[in-house]
Amino acid sequence: MSHFFDALETRPPAQREAALMAALPGAVAHARTRTDAFGELLAEVDAAAVTDRRALARLPVVRKSELLARQQRDRASDPFGGFSAIGWRGLKAPKGARRVFQSPGPIYEPEGEGADYWRMARSIFAAGFRAGDLAHCSFSYHLTPAGAMMESGAHAVGCTVFAGGIGNTELQLQAVAELKPHGYIGTPSFLKILLEKSAETGAPVGSITKAMLGGEAFPPSLRAWLQERGIEAYQSYATADLGLIAYETTAREGLVLDEGVIVEIVRPGTGDVVPDGEVGEVVVTTLNPDYPLVRFGTGDMSAILPGACPTGRTNTRIRGWLGRADQTAKVRGMFVHPGQVAEVLRRHPEAGRGRLVVEGEMANDRMTLRVEAAAAPDGLAGRLADSIRDVTKLRGEVVLVPPGTLPNDGKVIEDARSYQ
Repeated sequence: MSHFFDALETRPPAQREAALMAALPGAVAHARTRTDAFGELLAEVDAAAVTDRRALARLPVVRKSELLARQQRDRASDPFGGFSAIGWRGLKAPKGARRVFQSPGPIYEPEGEGADYWRMARSIFAAGFRAGDLAHCSFSYHLTPAGAMMESGAHAVGCTVFAGGIGNTELQLQAVAELKPHGYIGTPSFLKILLEKSAETGAPVGSITKAMLGGEAFPPSLRAWLQERGIEAYQSYATADLGLIAYETTAREGLVLDEGVIVEIVRPGTGDVVPDGEVGEVVVTTLNPDYPLVRFGTGDMSAILPGACPTGRTNTRIRGWLGRADQTAKVRGMFVHPGQVAEVLRRHPEAGRGRLVVEGEMANDRMTLRVEAAAAPDGLAGRLADSIRDVTKLRGEVVLVPPGTLPNDGKVIEDARSYQ
């Protein structure tokens, strides 16, 4: 097992899928009965019937904006907006939380009891950390959960952790020089700052040979820059609401999904699952009973990669972070949402993928819906134009193009206007 964190990583895919789907009805039932928010959102759902991905895809997607709105609405009585099954004295939750975090919004996240609560150990192990290592953690320990998330994961691997936090570059550099950590856990940008400061001052940092990075984009150019300085760095994909979603391996071919989540890729603005390989929004169902998020829309874009990871891990892979799904545009004083574009296309089964392009200059906008259609019947463009006006209350042109013409980048609305 030296190459893998546990046996779950190498399960036959069918066995993994069966286990996840077997747990799904109970997770949906628990969310509905133990939290007010899902009690309302899933009131008409027969949890016992949610036994496969097709049934899961019929449930509503809950996006972060809705979670925030419910928290703001209920803040006086429940700062979690009815989404948490744990809390403290004075809240309805029967079970106590261990910690509470605050992310920008502000959005409050609960943490319950248990080792490696956010399941970060798997990603830290894949980055090369092992029991007995000293890990220098420079994620924030203030308000947000990142520092605590990573520290609990490192402890589960068996690492000792230096709780560096953010900022205080000179003091952290001194700690690196004196403690000689084996690896770094934090953002890519701060690791680069530490190394540049080391080059300037001569402070030794050569003990750091590996890194687990997150919270920011990690471009290939920076990865190569770190390798030139003797550091092999890998990235993880996690959120404050869900914990670990996916992680990089030594194969460096996409990110392998965590074993404790069910991930779907949906068309932005909808809950419709897209075909494998097509870019869409990452939607996650977590099996965490304390914070049981069902079909939680992360707002991040990615796509499923075909095949298995060359390292021998058998879980599904995604391409990594490919942008944000919120593509709302304001056109002639009216907001146009990806969900409206999806509704227009849904009314016309002959239409395939679509992309609404907004061009011109502010106050002189024009919209063109480019639609993939094979053997389009006469009048389809005109009917689509009528639907655009009906759904958005704005006029728009329609251009029909052959299937496969539109880029596979997940964009439903492209704002190509000049803002100069």
